[in-house]
Parts: sequence; structure tokens; C-alpha cells
Amino acid sequence: MTAHDSSTSQDLELTSFDGLRVGVFDSGLGGLSMVEALRHQLPGAGMDYVADSGHAPYGERDDRYILGRCHQITQRLLDRGADLIVVACNTATAVAIRDLRQTWPGVPFIGVEPGIKPAITVSPQGRIGVLATPMTLSSQKFRDLIDAHAQGVHLVLQPCPGLAAEIEKGALDTPALRTLVDRFCAPMTVDQVDTVVLGCTHYPLVRPLFEDALPASVQILDTSGAVARHARRLAQVIHAHGVNARDTSDSLRLWTTGDPLHLQEVARRWLSQPSLTAQPL
Repeated sequence: MTAHDSSTSQDLELTSFDGLRVGVFDSGLGGLSMVEALRHQLPGAGMDYVADSGHAPYGERDDRYILGRCHQITQRLLDRGADLIVVACNTATAVAIRDLRQTWPGVPFIGVEPGIKPAITVSPQGRIGVLATPMTLSSQKFRDLIDAHAQGVHLVLQPCPGLAAEIEKGALDTPALRTLVDRFCAPMTVDQVDTVVLGCTHYPLVRPLFEDALPASVQILDTSGAVARHARRLAQVIHAHGVNARDTSDSLRLWTTGDPLHLQEVARRWLSQPSLTAQPL
């Protein structure tokens, strides 16, 4: 979108996004890693987060199913006043982002994708590993990303079946999780990669386990910071054109198709906000 680049110097000085409402959704808990980054970049904005845990993991669903879920959740977020929607799921982005933009052309959507481009920028030897769901790695969108940016780069693509589902249980350091992380990181060590991309928004929730499983010299990247900065640029443009008068009070509302108490417990720990509550969607 060309509007991304149209922020004026006055827009860039915004320090509060009062009145703006941001919708964020993921197949489950993983998008909480994105919420943390978004709240840092968009102070004052209200936010609705939907964890579609009752239908997770998307990485093991077919495209038609994922597309239907994305449409239903998007409509719910728009009904709740979203000015901007972040699809905080690599699989949902790969399957649905183009269709969502066509269906709602007046709504700014931001998707996520494995950070191949930033990894190439920082990788000393051009030896990059990507950890992601099987669906993400097999998607046409990911193949297009590789074709466009990764020519001449040594890539180790590691599908991680079952890892997002294990993280979804909410205990972020268990023997079962460590076993999975160690297994999926082993090819990275064998191939001597110097940079590893966490290609699922669930994975940053257990970043310390990846740090333990990989050599200390390996850089670990996720895209939450870059996506949040992109959301800030878009929000500046939206704010410059005026937002609906509403009291967002820096509020974060949590919704889930799974167990609200489960989302609430994990969100309170991860976001360090003991007063957060979650509601069924």
C-alpha cells in the first residue's frame, strides 16, 4: 500500500493513538507475542485479541477451513470497531491475507511471514534456518518469498509438527516442549546455520528453549518488532485522517473460541498484567 509511505513528519511525532482500535487474531495463544510488541508501538490504542484456540492449530488444517475461520473472526473484530487488523499467524497470512484484503478493501490488514529478508541482512555466512509449521513452509506465499529474496542463500527449512499445539497448552517449559524444540533444532546445528528464523508466532513464547537448544553464536529472529513498527506507520496514517471518537483507555480485550480461563492465565503471565480477563467468542 502506498499509504504506508505517506506519513508526514508531524505524523511521526505521534506519541499516543487514543481512539484507535486494533484487531489482532491468531489460531491460538501465539499472537500474544505480537500483542506485546503492538502495545509498545501503539500507546493509547485499544486492542481486541482473538485466540481461535477452539480451532487450532491452523498449521494442520486445510486452506478452505482456515479461510472460513479468518473471515468469521475478521467480521467479529470489525463489529467491535477495529480500524486496523493484524493477522498474527503465519499460516493464516499465507492462506487468507489476499482474500481478506479483497473482501474488505477499505480495511488495512497486516500479515506476518517468516523473517527471511531480515535474516539475510544479518546472517554472517548466509546460512539460515527456518522453523515453522508444515502448512507455512508448504504454502505458495512462502515459496514466493524464497524465490524473491533467498537466491544463493543456504536455507534449512524445518517443519515443526505438534510444536504450536504443545505451546498452546500454556506451560512454557516442560519436558515435552524441550524434547520437541531439541529435535527441531538439531538439523540447524548439523548444518551450521548462523541465523534461525522463528516462523510461527507461537514460537517466541518459548524463545528461552530455543536459546538453550541452539549454539550461543546463533542469532534468533522473530518478526513481532518489525510488524509492530509497520502497524505504527499505518496507524499514523489512519490517525491523520481521523478515527472514531471512542474511549479506548489503552484497553486490551481478550476473546477466545477455547477456554477463556486458559487464555487469561497465559496472557496475564506473558503480558505482566494480572488484571486481564478473557471472554468467550
